[in-house]
Amino acid sequence: MLKQPQSSSKPRVLLLSAYDAGSHKRWREQLVASQPAFDWHVLALPPRFFRWRIRGNALTWLQEPSLQEHWDLLLVTSMVDLASIRGFHSHLARTPALLYMHENQFAYPDSGKQHSSAEPKMVNLYSAVAADGVVFNSEWNRDSFLSEAHDFLDKLPDGLPDGVIRQIRDKSRVIPVPIEDYLFRERTTPHNFSCPHLLWNHRWEYDKSPDRLLLLLDRLVEMGQEFRVSVVGEQFRNQPRVFEEIWSRHRSRLVLWGFMESREAYDRLLHEADVVVSTALHDFQGLSMLEAMASGCLALAPDRLAYPEYVPASQRYTSLVGDPRQEARCAADTLMSLLEQKPAVKPPCEWRLTELKRSYHDAIYVTMRSDAVCSSNQERTTGACEYDEGDQGCR
Repeated sequence: MLKQPQSSSKPRVLLLSAYDAGSHKRWREQLVASQPAFDWHVLALPPRFFRWRIRGNALTWLQEPSLQEHWDLLLVTSMVDLASIRGFHSHLARTPALLYMHENQFAYPDSGKQHSSAEPKMVNLYSAVAADGVVFNSEWNRDSFLSEAHDFLDKLPDGLPDGVIRQIRDKSRVIPVPIEDYLFRERTTPHNFSCPHLLWNHRWEYDKSPDRLLLLLDRLVEMGQEFRVSVVGEQFRNQPRVFEEIWSRHRSRLVLWGFMESREAYDRLLHEADVVVSTALHDFQGLSMLEAMASGCLALAPDRLAYPEYVPASQRYTSLVGDPRQEARCAADTLMSLLEQKPAVKPPCEWRLTELKRSYHDAIYVTMRSDAVCSSNQERTTGACEYDEGDQGCR
């Protein structure tokens, strides 16, 4: 029997996060805090057992009491099997659903060590078909999903409906994960262009291509360029052995190394470093780059993935995925040009929270068919469908 909701003057939103990793957790906490016009309830699963999580979350939540209640909106992350959720709980088939795509399984690079399976891709595809609206965190994420999903469907033998990719595209929009306003601040010290402090702040995994970082650092040494470097980020039990080589060869130049437990210390590093570096083969948005740029760092990133959406052209080096050594030379040359030109910092102001929270508010209400929701709540509350612009602008 469908449980009746407790009386509320706000539209009720059930947020499902099936693999609540760092960026997913940060996004949902930030979203809930920035959208007080809604009555939020969150279900989140720990970020482990990836293949089971993405395929089994609907079973894990099968007897979840919250899924027996009435909701005005389902807001689910890209790891959630939305099609099965709606199938297992028939009343939710009529509840508007918004899918947030932090990533897509079609565009992940292959490490060569993974078990090949189409199931994670199918979960993403089925969820996108089942959702009433789809939000991607970057244009590259959206475009790569639509392109790769189209190619994937072309390989299937028969029984495919027409226009699936077009229908997903038509109900999609791009709203990045916002950058907290407090990170946008003036530097207290000038950039060091003679001996720059380089910052590589990514997960210690193969898709962030630490081998290309080593090649870049080695190339800078060959060119006689002095530098200091911090290599920080989330670490795992099994990590690329190239980190041992980075430590061995460049230990004397290291400022910080490993995972930083203190967020305060990490924010201080973002503010003190001169150039934030990416060598990634996979980055659907690049929060670590955006945070550092907001804090006053110049950027050095390959001309691929989502980086062209916010990294200035003069700070992007030629992307040569098949030739890491030549790409490292291009990266070193681009860095040398930056050090010579001494460009001004260009923080990604349009990606800050005060600039994006209205977009999230609108996406939620559009998906909920806001006219119906507002009219149903109008007698119970004043201003439930209004939006407080709050503090805007980039200082």
